[in-house]
Amino acid sequence: MDKQKSIEALQFFVTNLNAQSFQHKLQAKIFGSLGYKKLEEKYMGHAAEEQGFVERFIDRLLDLGGELKQEAVPAQTLYQDPFEFLKADYKVSVDGIELLRKCIDGIKDDLTTFDMMKEYLKDEEEDMYWSEEQLGLIEAIGSQLWLVKVAI
Repeated sequence: MDKQKSIEALQFFVTNLNAQSFQHKLQAKIFGSLGYKKLEEKYMGHAAEEQGFVERFIDRLLDLGGELKQEAVPAQTLYQDPFEFLKADYKVSVDGIELLRKCIDGIKDDLTTFDMMKEYLKDEEEDMYWSEEQLGLIEAIGSQLWLVKVAI
């Protein structure tokens, strides 16, 4: 097992998933302030779920003897328009899943980290499918009806 590969992968996801989680929390607050309470609840829950993965990844990184780092990430765009955010978040999911699959392939000899990353991949795929479904729904029923659906 190449512990260093696992440590690097875990650190990468700790850094980036933590940033993504914070973005989801901020977006939730924005959506709530705009009256889209269901979207607020969805993304607050999503942020909390992501923080759970961050904590598990941190614990594993430390178990492997890695040194945890707080790394800077580029600023992320915050959206007032739920449609624009949904499209952008969907793209992040698609790109992230591709990256995660490559990462998983590189750490398959570390079964514990491999299993954790597979669980995270499953969660990310579910989130991607939800976003995909919402984008399809917007196309089918229109943006105004969709906004009513996510408001209350």
